[in-house]
Amino acid sequence: MEKSLSRRTLLGMAAGVPLSAALAACGSSGPTKGGGAGGKASYWYLSGQPQEGVRTGALEAFNKANPKSKINGTTFQNDAYKTKIKTAIGAGQAPTLIWGWGGGTLRSYVKAGQVEDLSSWFDEHQEVRKRLFPSSFGPATIDGKVYAMPCETVQPIVLYYNKKVFDDVGVKPPQSWGDIMDLVPKFKAKDVAPFALGGQSRWTNMMWLEFLFDRIGGPEVFAAIFDGHKNAWSDPAAIDALTKVQELVKAGGFIKGFSSITADSNADQALLYTGKAAMMLHGSWSYGIQKHDGGDFVQDGNLGFMNFPPVDGGKGDPGNTVGNPGQYLSISSKASAEEKKIAKEYFIKGVLQEAEVKAWIKNGSVPLLLGTEKQLAASDDAEFLKFTYDIASKAKTFGQSWDQALSPTAAETLLDNIVKLFQLSISPKKFASNLNAVIGK
Repeated sequence: MEKSLSRRTLLGMAAGVPLSAALAACGSSGPTKGGGAGGKASYWYLSGQPQEGVRTGALEAFNKANPKSKINGTTFQNDAYKTKIKTAIGAGQAPTLIWGWGGGTLRSYVKAGQVEDLSSWFDEHQEVRKRLFPSSFGPATIDGKVYAMPCETVQPIVLYYNKKVFDDVGVKPPQSWGDIMDLVPKFKAKDVAPFALGGQSRWTNMMWLEFLFDRIGGPEVFAAIFDGHKNAWSDPAAIDALTKVQELVKAGGFIKGFSSITADSNADQALLYTGKAAMMLHGSWSYGIQKHDGGDFVQDGNLGFMNFPPVDGGKGDPGNTVGNPGQYLSISSKASAEEKKIAKEYFIKGVLQEAEVKAWIKNGSVPLLLGTEKQLAASDDAEFLKFTYDIASKAKTFGQSWDQALSPTAAETLLDNIVKLFQLSISPKKFASNLNAVIGK
């Protein structure tokens, strides 16, 4: 989940949004009303601009067009929302529409019988499903059944690189894991860190494992973990991935002192755009940070970006990605029949309609809606948005961030052990053993 300042405010924010706007999102104490009072159904969602404005605008447009099916919206600041929604769901007093991130949290709602099974509804409304990126349904699906409506935007993890640094050193972007390892000594010889990394924030390290697990063993490796298979972390592909990341650490692949650098401060971003590091693995939201904080770095065309390269001999499709396939709306199983009907109307007539799509793109985001290529092409950030769109729309698998996909207990154990793995204080086998102990918890 969104744990730190940069994670909390930037993970959900659009690429290209000023940092000042992101910081303002932390100041909202909520709850506040949005979308019109007096609705027959209810909807809680996150405050903080610019996302709040887009969400509220979509809800107000629906209410205006459907006066007999109004939905009452209430906004909450991020951390307050997470506490409030869990309490409300536990008490059987959830809003009709439950905004969330899917994955492990959604699984806990499903196990408690608190959210509606939407599988048959989607079967009857294929036109709704076919509008959206197929990959966005992964975190909405629990044990083969769909429990949430994908909405809003996509945020894949991207391998960024400083084109000027590459030109100065006389090398090209890596096309394989072998290339990555070969580039390490070449950058070090020029006193440039191969990779920036805010390792103190933990989830930044996690992105490396997410890609290596996929590229080496395919999406099935983490799927077995998510599904609770015994000793799934000890899969040979998992051990290989854990070993490779430690080999990169031992080779000096990351900036010296990475374990004390925080992503909250955006110090990892600064290392890239100032040329102190050649590359960085980070989310699509990083584009906006570098554009805002990096002076003319982005505008001058010095920022390169690509999907994570394949691993020689690996089973994973190099078109796969990881990150945040979308945000999600579930329907409370405790809602009345009328409230459920209104919520499903909102899925058809309210989610990602024309005005909302334009608003997300204006903010520099890629809506998880198919067919927006022309609108993205007209944006000032067209090259990056097209890149993001292509990755998200063409990926056979869009793996959800592990700290969101897993239960809170398993996620915390994962993050703690990732720190130890990158500090070389535990072996790959010990890492796997520690994580196997919390599978399914």
